[in-house]
Amino acid sequence: MLSVNLGPFALSSHLLLLLVAGLMAAGVGHWVGRGQQTGLLNTLLDMLIAAVLAARIAFVIIWYDSYRASPWSMLDIRDGGFTAWAGVIGALAVAIWRGWRLPLLRKPLIVGLAAGALGWGAMSAVLRLTERPELPDITLMRLDGEPAQLARLAAGKPLVVNLWATWCPPCRREMPVLAAAQKRQTGVRFVFVNQGEPSENIQHYLHAAELHLDHVLLDPGTRLALAVGSRALPTTLFYDGNGRLVDTHLGALSAASLSSKLARLRTP
Repeated sequence: MLSVNLGPFALSSHLLLLLVAGLMAAGVGHWVGRGQQTGLLNTLLDMLIAAVLAARIAFVIIWYDSYRASPWSMLDIRDGGFTAWAGVIGALAVAIWRGWRLPLLRKPLIVGLAAGALGWGAMSAVLRLTERPELPDITLMRLDGEPAQLARLAAGKPLVVNLWATWCPPCRREMPVLAAAQKRQTGVRFVFVNQGEPSENIQHYLHAAELHLDHVLLDPGTRLALAVGSRALPTTLFYDGNGRLVDTHLGALSAASLSSKLARLRTP
């Protein structure tokens, strides 16, 4: 399961796990330090801010060339461009600094963080059991109505599968990025699976937007979205040459975030 629907909103399952783990850390730490003014909640909030800033700054530095043409896009965190290890270092730096300055905070903070980490690990293990790492064996349709199988389109190449719709603003925003990557990355096959729209709508949109995409498929019953466990649009799936799921992305991709995902496909 890649996303969870909360009313009209779709939230990444991994982000939801992090939020739950954070609440566990706050709850357990508050219980351990009950009756004392430890400043635990403020410390956890500062750790979160430090983690986000450090993870974003590290990502921008690593993929700076992709941001150079549009510097303001560095501030647009909607592309999901974060470097996890830098975020962990930033959060731990704040925790160590606060623990060193405030002795009463040490025990609640350590126990709370341990509880949050254990909870996140257990929930992540359960989530992995629900995921389907193999490329779904689903027959879709081309724009001309002919059947098409994802496995045959892959033909042993790494595969990028984008679930999208013409009415989806983030889908339209990322489409030029994907189209440009399709031209450059000849060793990777890009497949654009439209969710639930008729061929006429799609062709009109592609013509109006002057987009030239090689593999546009129809999924009238949104069966692929159900198979991979995501109702969020856009959703992009990254499969290696053996048809194994390597990475996923919910939301619009920027040139930098797409490059970071494609780098994982090239990693042996």
